[in-house]
Amino acid sequence: MAGDTTVVGKSFEPFEYEVGREKIREYAHAVGETNPVHFDPQAAREAGFRAVVAPPMFAVVYCGGAMATALLDPAVGMNFAMVAHGGQEFAWSDLVYAGDTITTTASVRDISARDSLKFFVFDSVSVNQDGLEVVRGTWTNIERGV
Repeated sequence: MAGDTTVVGKSFEPFEYEVGREKIREYAHAVGETNPVHFDPQAAREAGFRAVVAPPMFAVVYCGGAMATALLDPAVGMNFAMVAHGGQEFAWSDLVYAGDTITTTASVRDISARDSLKFFVFDSVSVNQDGLEVVRGTWTNIERGV
């Protein structure tokens, strides 16, 4: 059976992401954001922010490198040809701004099977350059046909 449950609890090397203003703008456009705090530094400052603010779901961008390492670990054993996205949950704390450096650490929370499905659940914790937590994530993938 694919996936080794002995990796449950394993943490992976932290991944560092430098948040760029243009990346925030690109993401905001792509998801249909219209609030000027995501595009215009002056509008962000006038609203009381120190810089352009990342939309909350920008978390998938700065968590991506850490999650890729976890998902692709051979010891985890996911068969990507049979994997479906099961879900994502986030709990946000501090805001993320253009110019921040976000460090994300991913870990394996659980690997379990039910019927012909195998569930791979990962956690992530992201902090900014000041050590303040910005988001915690739970990432679930489901492998079919186990």
